[in-house]
Amino acid sequence: MERIRIKRIDPYRLEIMQIPPMRTNGIVYANADIERSLGKEAAIEQVANVACLPGIVGSCLAMPDIHWGYGFPIGGVAAFSTSDGIISPGGVGYDINCGIRCISTSLCAHEVLPVIERLLAGLYRNIPSGVGSVNKALQVGKKEFGDVLVNGASWAVKKGFTPLADLEAHEDRGCIEGANPDMVSVRAVERGLPQLGTLGSGNHFLELDVVDEIIDPETAKAFGLFQDQIVVLVHTGSRGLGHQVCDDYVHSMLGSAHKYKIDLPDRQLACAPFSSSHGRAYWGAMAAAANFAFANRELVTFLIRETFEEVFNRGCEKMGMGLLYDCCHNIAKKEGIVLKGQKKEVCIHRKGATRAFPPGDLRLPGRFRATGQPVLVPGDMGRYSFILAGADNAHETFFSACHGAGRLLSRRQAKKLSKGRSILDELKRKNILAMAASRVTLAEEIPEAYKDVSEVVDTIAGAGIARVVARLVPVAMVKG
Repeated sequence: MERIRIKRIDPYRLEIMQIPPMRTNGIVYANADIERSLGKEAAIEQVANVACLPGIVGSCLAMPDIHWGYGFPIGGVAAFSTSDGIISPGGVGYDINCGIRCISTSLCAHEVLPVIERLLAGLYRNIPSGVGSVNKALQVGKKEFGDVLVNGASWAVKKGFTPLADLEAHEDRGCIEGANPDMVSVRAVERGLPQLGTLGSGNHFLELDVVDEIIDPETAKAFGLFQDQIVVLVHTGSRGLGHQVCDDYVHSMLGSAHKYKIDLPDRQLACAPFSSSHGRAYWGAMAAAANFAFANRELVTFLIRETFEEVFNRGCEKMGMGLLYDCCHNIAKKEGIVLKGQKKEVCIHRKGATRAFPPGDLRLPGRFRATGQPVLVPGDMGRYSFILAGADNAHETFFSACHGAGRLLSRRQAKKLSKGRSILDELKRKNILAMAASRVTLAEEIPEAYKDVSEVVDTIAGAGIARVVARLVPVAMVKG
């Protein structure tokens, strides 16, 4: 490929010009500050590489939290025709349906801060975190595990862990259709069986936040948000099961690329035709892993509610502990779109990106039709996070928005920068308490390792993809 050529379209968008063998152009959502940070990594080249894949529909996209990933950039969004396009494990990621949810409460900061240390200790004790963490109390047998993989969040509701109302606060009611446990390897099942109800490691977290600022009062009210409210963010996914599924199918598709005559610009973009036997098998396994992640976050929510009940000696219903929304970050979905006046069914890969349906979209539950879909955008552990809502221009990104701040530094660079520092003490000086399974995780997740999430949110809001509803600030967290 020739040297990549980029031009600025407007203050919020860059265009990667189409150069053979690219089949389309690329659009990167980035303001001037974010654009300057892109020169430090190969993520732009990854957008161009994805644009070379067969059956791509429309532009190849990247959200403002873009950074380098496996094959596809993190923050990457691409749609492929289900009739003649591909599906790629690298376009979903290793942590299938890594996602974030917000649990609202009716509690104010002044009610929670006096007991924050006790509450944090209880959450850390009750919710296993860290590399390889398991939850022996919530393990199920292999037969029932198959039900988890097929039914997702509704399995947790059926078992009495969480209320029925939670389902309407999930994308697709917490279940991806087409899950096929038979397409999940024995090794993936072995890794996933003991990990239901666990947080995991890396950038996964559980965070207590205060609603610091209401930007859109009408939408905030509809979402049940108010000033000084305590909310809980949970970020985790499909754990070892999802990682193994991705690994299994990357290798399988690399071996079959010649069969389908797919010329890969990067081996990490291993893929297969969506309608092929390899494509259907991956879809079945990916959907199963996604459903595991939905169930996993539901069980973590069950444990959070139990912990609040222990500390406050009140039922979770009396503390208003409802699920505001659960967003997928790493997922492929079959969706209908309209492109140049024509309806198409596509497989949309969102890797480090959040679905963002606008107001009036009939695919949303009734409670969100007037507001648009909640979009949860966590920042770094030392600053703030945001709650957004899908807006009218979301059609130009296949109804996708940013998913977080996006890394500036690799984990290795972050550890080097944090050497000799006490990250726990630094956070405490900001009135933020933290507990972590590993000091290494804290070092990798220092605030300086991430972009300023306000720049990311300003870009996506300026482009009209989503609008800002509220800002949150952290007061306590559990890190894996």
